[in-house]
Amino acid sequence: MNLDDLARQIHAVSHLTGTFTLRSGRTATEYFDKYRFEADPVLLDAVAEAMAPLVPDDVEVLAGLELGGIPVVTALGRHTGLPCAFVRKQAKAYGTARLAEGADVAGRRVLVVEDVVTSGGQVVLSTADLRAAGAQVTDALCVIDRQEGGAEALAGHGIALRSLVTAADLRATA
Repeated sequence: MNLDDLARQIHAVSHLTGTFTLRSGRTATEYFDKYRFEADPVLLDAVAEAMAPLVPDDVEVLAGLELGGIPVVTALGRHTGLPCAFVRKQAKAYGTARLAEGADVAGRRVLVVEDVVTSGGQVVLSTADLRAAGAQVTDALCVIDRQEGGAEALAGHGIALRSLVTAADLRATA
């Protein structure tokens, strides 16, 4: 499937209109419900397959952010063969009490994987946590960049944002 067809399918499955409060606190009249494409195993696999070439060659671990980045990173790991870490918003107080579960990130080149980036806030927070745990993070990869300042905010923290599609790409397919 080519990228235009994939974007058309993502848009058809996930695009909603109405009034939505975003993680940043802003209100939007357009929303991309990532769980709708993440819950479709065939579409999620196509998304991951298309994202695989966007993974930098020197990456050693894929780190999916809770919650939406977890299915994306798992599918992406299948296509790249790279181990995955599952990054919590905060470490649990029991069990391993780790922030990043799964693959070890310390001393390794880690790619942060997210589903949708708007302001970049969660990627910035999670990257700081991963760096504190010894990870080397310079890039993030998302399925959809809403083009609302996320890439610029991430650049200010030394993180280059790569995206499979942008909000403009999705609107162009409608």
